[in-house]
Amino acid sequence: MTSPLQHASHAQRVDHLFKVISSERFRKKQGLGNEVPFFICPYKAHEAVEMERAVKQLINRLSQTGVRVLSLNLYDLCIETMKAEGDWEWFISNEASQTPAKKLENLESMLDVESVVVPAIVEQMDAHEFDVMFLSGVGEVFPYIRSHNVLNNLQKVAKAQPTLMFFPGEYSHSLEKGASLDLFGRLRDDKYYRAFNIFDQQI
Repeated sequence: MTSPLQHASHAQRVDHLFKVISSERFRKKQGLGNEVPFFICPYKAHEAVEMERAVKQLINRLSQTGVRVLSLNLYDLCIETMKAEGDWEWFISNEASQTPAKKLENLESMLDVESVVVPAIVEQMDAHEFDVMFLSGVGEVFPYIRSHNVLNNLQKVAKAQPTLMFFPGEYSHSLEKGASLDLFGRLRDDKYYRAFNIFDQQI
């Protein structure tokens, strides 16, 4: 089932995010039952621009209370990584001549989650002091990067601080189907059981 708060107004949901993330309980990872401190913030795909603006405002508001946020956009991170590895110019030059299947194959190879993307995230984590990490850009990197794959590979290296992934779709739980990430409310990203819905967190 989905959280009732997901159907609240945009302002109410953003206010909930601020109250939860700024709480000592959240930052100290209390009440998680030894689970990894991963949280999903689902939102409707048509709210993408509004949510992007809200995240920037949220980061500023949190900084005023002393909460340091490391905000990483997966799409930007991928482009920066491809440029650093010398793959960007080649990919742009050859993009028009590639079939969609070949393009996807090349992107999945150049941006392997375990060996490329997660190490790039860890590099950013090591370079900054932060209290919570935000991950965005999930929709932009689909399907060559799947959010559940990022979370699975981050489990080993992102335990010290909470991680919040902004997800353009639905994160639902049910006894029959377990937990699932449904991108844009229509595309099944995959099952991921270990993250908490941020809207279910008590203030």
